[in-house]
Amino acid sequence: MKITDLLKKDGIELNCPAADQLAAIDRMIELHTKVGNLTDAAKFKEAILAREEKGSTAIGMGIAVPHGKSAAVAKAGLTALTIPSGIDYKSLDGSPSKLFFMIAAPDTAADTHLEVLSKLMTLLMDQSFTKKLLDAKTPEEFLQIIDDKEAEKDNATATKDAAPVKTKQIKKLVGVTACPTGIAHTFMAAEALELKAKELGIDIKVEKDGSGGAKDVLTDAEIAAADAVIIACDKNIDMGRFDGKDVIITSTKEAIHSPEALIQKATTGETTVYHHTGAVKKEAAASNESAGRKAYKHLMNGVSHMLPFVIGGGILIAIAFLLDDYSIDPSNFGSNTPVAAWFKSIGGAAFGFMLPILAGFIAQSIADRPGLAVGFVGGYLASTGATFASPGGDVPSAFLGALVAGFLGGYIVLGLRKICDKLPDALEGIKPVLIYPLVGTLIIGVVMCLLNPIVGALNAWIAGVLTGMSSGSIIILGALLGAMMATDMGGPLNKAAYAFGLASLANQNETGYMIMAAIMVGGMVPPIAIALATIVFKKKFTEAERKSGPVNFIMGLSFITEGAIPFAAADPARVIPSLLIGSGVAGALSMAFKCTLMAPHGGIFVFPVVGNVAMYLVALVAGSVVGCIMLGILKKDAQEV
Repeated sequence: MKITDLLKKDGIELNCPAADQLAAIDRMIELHTKVGNLTDAAKFKEAILAREEKGSTAIGMGIAVPHGKSAAVAKAGLTALTIPSGIDYKSLDGSPSKLFFMIAAPDTAADTHLEVLSKLMTLLMDQSFTKKLLDAKTPEEFLQIIDDKEAEKDNATATKDAAPVKTKQIKKLVGVTACPTGIAHTFMAAEALELKAKELGIDIKVEKDGSGGAKDVLTDAEIAAADAVIIACDKNIDMGRFDGKDVIITSTKEAIHSPEALIQKATTGETTVYHHTGAVKKEAAASNESAGRKAYKHLMNGVSHMLPFVIGGGILIAIAFLLDDYSIDPSNFGSNTPVAAWFKSIGGAAFGFMLPILAGFIAQSIADRPGLAVGFVGGYLASTGATFASPGGDVPSAFLGALVAGFLGGYIVLGLRKICDKLPDALEGIKPVLIYPLVGTLIIGVVMCLLNPIVGALNAWIAGVLTGMSSGSIIILGALLGAMMATDMGGPLNKAAYAFGLASLANQNETGYMIMAAIMVGGMVPPIAIALATIVFKKKFTEAERKSGPVNFIMGLSFITEGAIPFAAADPARVIPSLLIGSGVAGALSMAFKCTLMAPHGGIFVFPVVGNVAMYLVALVAGSVVGCIMLGILKKDAQEV
């Protein structure tokens, strides 16, 4: 499909007398109606004006490209105006706009027309091309100029693809461009960067996050090989993959108007190292991943999104108990005083999102955005315990129920996708906004009403077993959980123990709080034991290890178990057993002292809300010392290892 397939002779008006922005918009919409692109001109105008409210579509250089997606568009198309005297269109560079293209896109799935429109946006970056369009005397000449330029562009692209790859590159850059609608600025920003990089002799690949999906998607290998990353985006994108890279974050406006300045900054080191604090998405390698690995990744997506709610809510609830007066009403402890009641109310509200967030983001990991709503609803029903007999709530299935809801919600949506693939393309637009949420929510509602009594009964049994444990058994459980935290330090066993702690925390009883305390202290021990050992048993470590060792005090006190990984990787047969024993001792002592913790993270920073904090410190110190001594016994001198 060519650009002129979307732009008709009757959709062009040269030397238009429009005096202002609204008059130009109205005239271009009239041209769309004239060539049969619209079913409802008024509704389409609403979409155009809504886009202009987000920011002017006058991109500068005398060009404006108003655009909108709407159900009022019968077929994709273009209209064009020239106003040689220019009008004020709130341009990014303040200059009057003279050349106008209005894009009408149907509110359906992306189609070939988006590729054509993106090509037009890149052509408009050539000022000699836009001058020829402004000088055109007839619509036929206007169309011929576009045809000639498009043919030239296609030939140049073919020649570029056929040319041998140069092995010598001054600099390797990658970038991402994205605007709210993903039609115009996305592609123009990318083209500006690519053209300027070519002119400067610099290798660059730019990912375009358009409305039809991402194009020229960057691979992990390309990102890893890049010296710097240019993010020219006007909307949120997945930044996790750029963790640790030198990054410039800017707007599409800057990329369009100042590509050379951005590239110069990237190549001269005027960048910032980006540190991502969320879950880093990697390339999918479904064919090489086991079912267990996939399930683990989905679970961790839910847990990582849930943690801020649990941490914030848990700490506020703990503060409520810290500030309350138990003697006023033991049965209402935590809400006896107005201040305590306020903290508990806010904390409870945050904590209440725990299960819907967990289930929602597990489902999203499985089925992408359409899975989110279905998972949220399933998680909420797990928290209320809805059943057919009592839709308002009866038997909460809690954490386990939310896990089930998350996985079921995701796979329900995947199933609906496969079924809907057989529907006509005309219905593509209603799938994500009607079919998936409606049918998915209905199915997950039925399933959760069936499962809640079963999973709720299982929860009650587990809670009963934990509550009824003898002191000896509970100490053994603490030792086991503490040891698991040190076994693979951030790996599956560590995460399994942590997930068990979160599930126990959701029960909001003393046993659950004791379990969480044992897990955190078990995770704090490995880095602290390593740091101690590098000081006490210096001969057991290399000079580099001795220098980096003390940093692990900070890591351990902050409950970042992963600080011990480099030492464990260097000598796993001796380091891991040593740390496992130390963490097991700390977990067992925490249980023996009946220490409690209502927050799932925070390390030493949440010690003020730890129950029996003095003995909790004893457990931490004892476990760290035992781990340190075991390292001294098991590890050989550095030169022998």
